[in-house]
Amino acid sequence: MTNRNLSITNDNEQNQRLLKAKINLLQLELNDIEQNTNAFEAILRSHLTNELIEEQELTVLYKKVQLVKKEKRIAQKRKGKNFKEVQGIRVISDNRIKNPSEIDQKEKKRLYREAMLFVHPDKFSMHDEKIDLATEVTTKLIEIYQTGDLTELQIFHTHIFSGNAMLQFQETLVKNATTKEDSYLQNELVKLEKQLQLAKNKHTYKVLNEYENPLTFIDELKEYYQDRIFKLKKRTRKASMFDL
Repeated sequence: MTNRNLSITNDNEQNQRLLKAKINLLQLELNDIEQNTNAFEAILRSHLTNELIEEQELTVLYKKVQLVKKEKRIAQKRKGKNFKEVQGIRVISDNRIKNPSEIDQKEKKRLYREAMLFVHPDKFSMHDEKIDLATEVTTKLIEIYQTGDLTELQIFHTHIFSGNAMLQFQETLVKNATTKEDSYLQNELVKLEKQLQLAKNKHTYKVLNEYENPLTFIDELKEYYQDRIFKLKKRTRKASMFDL
């Protein structure tokens, strides 16, 4: 190996060490911010359990109502003058639940609330790619709670807490085995810088660091969710979870 090649190799190794050191520092900072933010958000959720669950239920219902309206508009366009609007939303009875015991009902409610808080879309506000999946999971959870039995809910509860429900968005550290080391490290550094910026821009992180007493934010959140719940109830007042 020539002196020139040796020098290039040493420069590359030094550059990689510097990149790894920067990555480690950023990762530590990001971990610290996310740990503190997640702990704070867990406290907030513990004070907003009822509001979070009701808001998500109404959001799912509202989307179903909007879908029904959209289907009616499409049908109206197809039929033209012959279109007759269906009065009310047809209620589909479900005979799977028959006289459930009080104990089963309490256990269903416990499992439902526990799972709902675990996968509520608000938990993934920093990860846009996970919000849609979280919405799908909570929609399925609501459906099982409303129409399924205890066993079905227990199975889905286990599925959620096993991590499999959100599995498709697990990140891998190595994107491509053939990627050059320095390019990979550069990509990791840029990715971490973006994640760190997002973490610092998150509203709950700012509250935690800028409010004299961060827990006063609970009252603000309650007011926000109560207003949103009120509006969603108005928009879905003619429907119920069993109507769609």
